[in-house]
Amino acid sequence: MESKKTKHTRVGVVGLGFVGLPLALLLNKKGFHVTGIDINDKKINSLVKGTSYIDDIPNESIKNALDSGKFTVTKNYESVQSLDAIIICVPTPLTKYKTPDLSYIQDVAYNLYPRLTKGQLVILESSTFPGTTKEILKPILEKSNLRVGVDIFLCYSPERIDPGNKDTEVEAVPKVISGVTKACSSKIEELYSQIFNHTVSVSSTEVAEFSKLLENSFRYVNISFINEMALLSDGLNIDLWEVIDAASTKPYGFTPFYPGPGIGGHCIPVDPIYLSWKAKQAGIQTNFIDLSDRINTQLTEYLTSQLIKNLSVQNLQNKNILLYGLAYKKDISDYRESPSISIMKELLEMGANVSFHDPFVSKIDINGQEFQSVELTKDTLQQNDCIVILTDHSEIPLDLIIENSSLIYDTRNITKNYKEKRNIIRFGSGSL
Repeated sequence: MESKKTKHTRVGVVGLGFVGLPLALLLNKKGFHVTGIDINDKKINSLVKGTSYIDDIPNESIKNALDSGKFTVTKNYESVQSLDAIIICVPTPLTKYKTPDLSYIQDVAYNLYPRLTKGQLVILESSTFPGTTKEILKPILEKSNLRVGVDIFLCYSPERIDPGNKDTEVEAVPKVISGVTKACSSKIEELYSQIFNHTVSVSSTEVAEFSKLLENSFRYVNISFINEMALLSDGLNIDLWEVIDAASTKPYGFTPFYPGPGIGGHCIPVDPIYLSWKAKQAGIQTNFIDLSDRINTQLTEYLTSQLIKNLSVQNLQNKNILLYGLAYKKDISDYRESPSISIMKELLEMGANVSFHDPFVSKIDINGQEFQSVELTKDTLQQNDCIVILTDHSEIPLDLIIENSSLIYDTRNITKNYKEKRNIIRFGSGSL
């Protein structure tokens, strides 16, 4: 049942991407009046028509939100003055120099401050380095002549959206929250306790910002480590997948991670670099992160070199190579920072004729050239010199691929039950 506060509280969500849109819909479901703000015309037009552009969100969810009369979307900031809280969920990518790009956060802040009114709560959810909320966001917002902690309230809460996860509801994931002042912390606790099942209050925004980077750096380092072990196992002719299964029987002290073609998605390849950059500003070296970055970068070169070796050629010039899967993880269409893209670019630069099939990605632009997902047929498979499995989508037609491909390079171990087939090479299995 809606509380009186919920019924009249108006919340704005800036940035309606993979984080912002699910959050906006959750707020609407909880009974809040929600205004979604995004400068992308395509997103706004899609939502107005009741159409979703995110795999995990069905069209019905958008239509239900619109029908509630409590969900509106816009590309301008004019509605900000009427809002009680504004939640910022914009991208925080890397520049071409692999340094933090906070331009999206800054653009939002400069659009907000002239429109802020006394008593409003501003929450940043974008992943970023420790200090961003206080050092970057706070000074811009205070150009409004409203003091943080007295007139307006500024907080940070790291997003914890897991694309493709259909088993865990957004509100069921514990939410780390923090405020620039104690008064700010009280404000975010009051709001988020009405949205999420469990909130975890920490002592400062720096702690909350660091917690997000720690979560993803942990995964980044361990995935890079296991990929290095895959390189080792190939050299020693030992099946690392079997090694991992054996080690996983230990009931304590071991967490299994699995090899793959690289690390993708917005967070895991990016967040550790934010932390490394911040450390360097303080004169501190992040050796594990830096080494992991090198391993992740070198993996593309290793995988393409193995194609040359197993095709028994000097180079890949004019070789026909079909990539299965461009998405960075199974059963989603998101290919942000996907290692598949790096591999595709590398193969094209080597002169190979590259095509791809992905049931979730219909087309992609590589260096100004558009590639369409090809139909996966017997003829298509037989026309290629090698099929490279890069994403382990649930619906992959393994029998069709195995029966009609002269060579298969499986980077995800999904052909493990076909070990007797001589046309299959599994990354990390020692079969190279």
